[in-house]
Amino acid sequence: MGADSTDGLLATVADGLGSGALIPYLGAEAVLLAPANAALPLAPEALAAFLSKRATVPSRIRRNPTATAQYIENFRHRKTLRKLMLEAFATPAEVPAFYRLLARLAPPMVVDTGYDTALAGAFAGNSDWAQIQGVSRAEVREGWYLCYDAAGAPPPRGRGGGLRTLVYKPLGGVQPAGNFIISDSDFVEVLTEIDIQTPIPEAVKSRRASRGFVFFGCRFRDQLTRTYARQVMKRSAGPHFAVLPAAELTRNELRFIAEQGITVIDRPLAEVAAALEAALDCAVA
Repeated sequence: MGADSTDGLLATVADGLGSGALIPYLGAEAVLLAPANAALPLAPEALAAFLSKRATVPSRIRRNPTATAQYIENFRHRKTLRKLMLEAFATPAEVPAFYRLLARLAPPMVVDTGYDTALAGAFAGNSDWAQIQGVSRAEVREGWYLCYDAAGAPPPRGRGGGLRTLVYKPLGGVQPAGNFIISDSDFVEVLTEIDIQTPIPEAVKSRRASRGFVFFGCRFRDQLTRTYARQVMKRSAGPHFAVLPAAELTRNELRFIAEQGITVIDRPLAEVAAALEAALDCAVA
């Protein structure tokens, strides 16, 4: 793809973010836009390594975070797994400048698949937002998610639907309450129902209906990542974009991108973030 074509795509994405027509979808690696966050166990292998160093697990699963988490849950109890996840993300994430831009834009929705605190930090001082976090059925049997207001408290019944921005964290998060979808059994519970959209909050379905998504810091290497992206995008209007290194994409990623009609922006994430900041800063100054 030529430079002019990519510049045109960036202009389209900037317009969509500025108008609220495009929903940012942040992969776990998007927070690396702040280099200090490299110390956090963001990549699947890094999280698996963190957990396996603190609880003995079989060597064959030490690079697989969901299997490692399941082993700890089975043989050390769910409370131990939760404690280790809280420890893994105890250090507050540095807020990338791009996240601060998104908070200033205050889009109708932001999807954040990381467990970290960076996006909440970007919204600090703003009361016109709320978040919905996916929860483990091992801990919350009566539902698939929990809601929190800007202060991290459960919102009063009937409140929250009219707030300007909804932050959706489908895998949970370390704050405010330490919700984590991480073990094999956590994902099995969700995947059993996700095709019929039961675990997807109604507020997410409503806000996505007339919009598209743009993926930042999100590779589609594994089935879980693809499944969540597919189901969150389901019945949305589009168009969809993803910032990805085209030459490095796997066959499974290419197939998924084609199936979902996602347009690839083949530039480094930091470069794209800087370009969008330059294009949109004036709009929210």
